[in-house]
Amino acid sequence: MSVRIRHLTALLAVSLAAVLMASPRPAAAQVEVAEASIRDLQEAMASGQTTSAEITAAYLARIEAYDRGGSKLNAMLRLNPNARAEAEALDRERATRGPRSPLHGIPVVVKDNYDTFDMPTSAGSLALAGLVAADDAFQVRKLREAGAVILGKTNMHELASGITTIGSLGGQTLNPYDPTRNPGGSSGGTGAAIAASFAAIGWGSDTCGSIRIPAAHNNLVGLRPTKGLSSIDGIVPLSHTQDVGGPLARSIEDLAIALDLTIGTDAADPATGALDGRELPNFAGALNEDALDGARIGVFEPLFGDDPEDAAVGEIVRGALLRMEALGATLVTVELSDFQALMAGSSVIGHEFKWDLIDYLAAVPDAPVGSLGEMIELGLIHDAIMGTMRRWNEPAERDSEEYRAALTARASLKDTILAEMNARSLDVLAYPTIRRVAARIGDPQGGSGCQLSAHTGLPALAIPAGWTDELPVGMELLGRPFDDAGLIEIGYAFERGTDLRRAPPTAPSLRMPDAAVSASAETRASTGTAEVTGRFDYDATARRLRYDISVTGAAATDVYAVVLRHADGEGRWSVAAHLSGPGILSASGEVALSEAVRADLVASRLYLELGTRGRPVTTARAPVVLRSR
Repeated sequence: MSVRIRHLTALLAVSLAAVLMASPRPAAAQVEVAEASIRDLQEAMASGQTTSAEITAAYLARIEAYDRGGSKLNAMLRLNPNARAEAEALDRERATRGPRSPLHGIPVVVKDNYDTFDMPTSAGSLALAGLVAADDAFQVRKLREAGAVILGKTNMHELASGITTIGSLGGQTLNPYDPTRNPGGSSGGTGAAIAASFAAIGWGSDTCGSIRIPAAHNNLVGLRPTKGLSSIDGIVPLSHTQDVGGPLARSIEDLAIALDLTIGTDAADPATGALDGRELPNFAGALNEDALDGARIGVFEPLFGDDPEDAAVGEIVRGALLRMEALGATLVTVELSDFQALMAGSSVIGHEFKWDLIDYLAAVPDAPVGSLGEMIELGLIHDAIMGTMRRWNEPAERDSEEYRAALTARASLKDTILAEMNARSLDVLAYPTIRRVAARIGDPQGGSGCQLSAHTGLPALAIPAGWTDELPVGMELLGRPFDDAGLIEIGYAFERGTDLRRAPPTAPSLRMPDAAVSASAETRASTGTAEVTGRFDYDATARRLRYDISVTGAAATDVYAVVLRHADGEGRWSVAAHLSGPGILSASGEVALSEAVRADLVASRLYLELGTRGRPVTTARAPVVLRSR
């Protein structure tokens, strides 16, 4: 049965009487926003349990705790100094007129390449740090008209030119599921912020994977819409042919609400002319939990990859596809032997970026620079992208023969894909969003399959597929032109049938003291003669355990090691972390904990163990029992 927008109309039909008769509101510190949906927040405001001002304060508290402090995710680049005042004004408007839309009073964040008249727009680059646009980007304006609170701007891969989110202005954003890894990009700041519940929902842009890869790495959903469905006016360009903008969310329902309020025609973006005479999709109306029953899913083999490093993610995605089959879908294997040849030469970023940026900067009053070449000359670009920027600054003309060939290749690729889908009566093609989990900070990120959607203009939805190595894995669904709502329909049915969303351990609820504050422990274990003492400080948000250990009653030559040990569910013991080695009587340091080891530590199932000379090794063991401080 299709779930239509009847459940959303309740969000809009809020009477003044309901607000006035509500019970007293809790203090701002008591407002729970972690993992809260747009519907949750609207219902809480409608019943008088809370206000937009209190919700805004609660998100700001989480940013202070986990972005500025704690694991220091570095997802937020700037905060809107007027956010609280704007929320208060929207509360007054709700009380007198009712809500404007399902986003009324809802705090959101936008990527730093979206123009905002009241905050700088720097695209993550030191060279553009002082740039302030004359007005809002089209989608930002739509958000303000809907009554959303623009909480701030998120960090991004500088100039949207990569997929690990590092730049000269914002530095490196961390992945909230494992702060030693990247959050995807270039909208990685938005991805990390929404995963960590720094806002209800956030906006990114996608030129080749920049919405979808952060969705995959942060256990989120994100749509790269059909080119022309949403306006890119006011988004710092990378490639006007490939650029799109849109939201990342923790649920398909939140994504649908946001899309309905930010799509549409815009005279400032010629690509939206494709909507003329076309009825806009109704995303909220596409929340059909039975949509997989009878759906035909093309398993697109060329994007699963053959390298050993691709195997783990591929296995998870194939498992998700089997779950789709169990929910009523038919799986159809799609092989396309000439896929790589079709893809070759179909990117236009290197042909368009230099010129698109010149045009954008020329339209901004008092822009700090006028071109990419000037930015390079000033040296205000991060090392990580400088080589790419120099290469992209090379074209001597806008309309080259190579550029025209790339446009032709794109058209051929699109025609071939649609012909394949038509021949097999497929609703979507499915494949890994990115074939490898998030790489460690500083390492290259491989495995991207972003080009298929970006180079054809076809819509693609990234959804959670499962987990491997405690990291999220994403699956992508590619659809037909302007059948974006059909993707949402299938994504929603899969989401309802699986429940793969997990909150990141680095940003727990601020209402859970044992999870939100640091803890300590002092543990002693003795063999009868030798004794080890361990003093520990645990940072829950960073998943790090600092330690000071000392061994007494034994000669250094008799000490083999001090370790942390734990057992699996079947009682089999193993070493979880090494603290000091042979011949060492005292040591200090810090260890990063995996999710399994962290869970054992919190449950007092992690043991300090001393190993000394013996046959076998003589050991002393005692549990590490945390005490909140």
